[in-house]
Amino acid sequence: MIKVLLAEDVHMVRGALIALLTQEKDIDVVAELGDSAKIMPTARLHRPDVAVIDIDMPGESDLSTVEKVHSELPQTRALILTNHWRPATVRRALNMGVGGFLLKDSPPENLVSAVRELAAGRRVIDADLAVSAWQAPTPPLTDREMEVLRLAAGGEGVTDIAARLHLSPGTIRNYLTTVATKLNARTRVDAVRIALDAGWL
Repeated sequence: MIKVLLAEDVHMVRGALIALLTQEKDIDVVAELGDSAKIMPTARLHRPDVAVIDIDMPGESDLSTVEKVHSELPQTRALILTNHWRPATVRRALNMGVGGFLLKDSPPENLVSAVRELAAGRRVIDADLAVSAWQAPTPPLTDREMEVLRLAAGGEGVTDIAARLHLSPGTIRNYLTTVATKLNARTRVDAVRIALDAGWL
């Protein structure tokens, strides 16, 4: 049996997806939830083969939860569902090692086949999405600069970011200044906006 965790905040959509998956004799939906904060605890408990995650859910932004699943539970393959994709987001997901990327308006049978493909160790991504992802411009920021900007975008101040990354506040300010310069941004808020518009965050 393929154990599946399903994370989708819209009750009607979640119910439809569960009904679709549970019709299959080789798929067992071991957990379903509508709160992104519960994904990691639930995944640790059930150790699913595939985690189907709507990254447009309220709560932790973008791919941060998927990154945690990938790093803490490498045996769990993540299948991202979204309505709003950007080429840079798809590329970031692929670089993280995400197993699959499906648009919510895909035919229902695509979800079932994607779960099976991921459970078998293969990747699933729409060809047009893949081409768009690799043609998208790459961010001019280093991984550390992206990390600092991502935390700033989440509302954390310089002191909080410094404590989280075990760096000095002065070093964080330097990173933020460098980020603003590279993105030709007037302020930190402007840098966040530019990065969000480009799909880098």
